[in-house]
Amino acid sequence: MRPRPNPQPRKKSRSFTFYLFLIAVAAISGGMWLRSEINTPYEHNAAKKIITIEPGANTSAIIARLYNEGVLEHEWPVRIWLRIFPNGKRFKAGDYEFKSPISAREVINQLARGSVATRQFTIPEGFNQFDIAHLLSGLKLKDPATRPEDWLALFKNTSLIADLDPQATTLEGYLFPDTYDYTASAKRAQLVEVMVKRFREVYTPEMQARAEELNMKTRQVVTLASLIEEEAKVDSERELISSVFHRRLKLGIQLACDPTVIYAALLEGKYRGKIYQSDLDRNSPYNTYKRAGLPPGPIASPGKRSLQAALNPAQTDYLYFVVDAEKNDGSHRFSASSVDHNKAVKVLRQSERNGK
Repeated sequence: MRPRPNPQPRKKSRSFTFYLFLIAVAAISGGMWLRSEINTPYEHNAAKKIITIEPGANTSAIIARLYNEGVLEHEWPVRIWLRIFPNGKRFKAGDYEFKSPISAREVINQLARGSVATRQFTIPEGFNQFDIAHLLSGLKLKDPATRPEDWLALFKNTSLIADLDPQATTLEGYLFPDTYDYTASAKRAQLVEVMVKRFREVYTPEMQARAEELNMKTRQVVTLASLIEEEAKVDSERELISSVFHRRLKLGIQLACDPTVIYAALLEGKYRGKIYQSDLDRNSPYNTYKRAGLPPGPIASPGKRSLQAALNPAQTDYLYFVVDAEKNDGSHRFSASSVDHNKAVKVLRQSERNGK
C-alpha cells in the first residue's frame, strides 16, 4: 500500500503564490499611483515667480525648494520617481519660471533640460549712452539699478575695449545695438560685457583691415559711423552720407553735423529738445560747426550698416546734404555746390513755414 503524500507543501506553495500576488498587486497599484502623481498637472501660485537654482545645489535640496515654493504638490513622489529613474535627471542651475498648471514630470524635464526663464531688452540703433542707461534702468536684475547714473558709471569700464580704442573714456559707441536675452540672476556688469562682446563680433577682422587701408583707427571708424547712424533715416543713403563726411574731412571743412551739437549739449546737461543758436555757438570739441574734423569720440551706438558705410563711402563729389522737403520721407537732397545746397535749404525752410 502506497503512503499518502504530505499535503503540507501544497499549502505553503499556495500561500507563497498568494503573497506574490499581493506584492504584484501592490507594485502595480503603487506604480499607477506614482505615475498619476508625477503626470497629473498641479495648479500652483508661483507661475510668475522667478526661482533661482544655485550652482551646486543637490537634487534633494532642489525638490524641497520647489515643494516649499508651491510648484510641486507633493515632495515624496518626486523623490521616489528620481530614485527609480535617475538617468538624465541632473538638474541645471539657473532662473526658472514654471507655468501653472504643471505636472511634476514637466518640472523635472524643465530642470533637466535647463530651460531657464529668459527676458529680452533691445538697444535701438543710434541710442547714445544716456538713452541706453535710461532703458536699462528698468530691468529687473540680481543687482538692479533704477538710476541711469549707476549704469553710466559702468559704461566707464573702458578696459573692455582698451585694445581697440586706448583713447576711450567711456564705452560710448561700443554698446552694440541689438536684442539681448538675459535672466533675473544676471548682473549689470555682465550685460555691459555682453553688449561690448557683440560689438567685437560685428566689427570683424575684415572691417579692421579695411580701416587700416583707409588709415583710420577703430575710434575714428566708430565715431564716423555714429554720425552716419544719427543722420541716416533711409538705409540706402548711408554710403552717400559717408561720402560727404569723408570728402569734408579730406578737405578740412567742418562736418556741420547737427547730432554732434545735440550731443555736446547733452554732455553738459543743457539739451532743450531742439537746437538753439546758443548750442551752435557752444565751445565744445563735439561741436562740428565750430571745430573741423571728427568729434573726439562716438556720439551714439552705430549698427552694422553704418559701420560698413563708414568704411565704404560712395564715390561722389557731394559736399552737402539736407532733408528733402519735397519727399518728406526722411531722405536727403545731396549737393556738390553751396549754390545747389542753399536752394535745397530754402525749399526746406519754406516747407517748415508752411507747416508741412
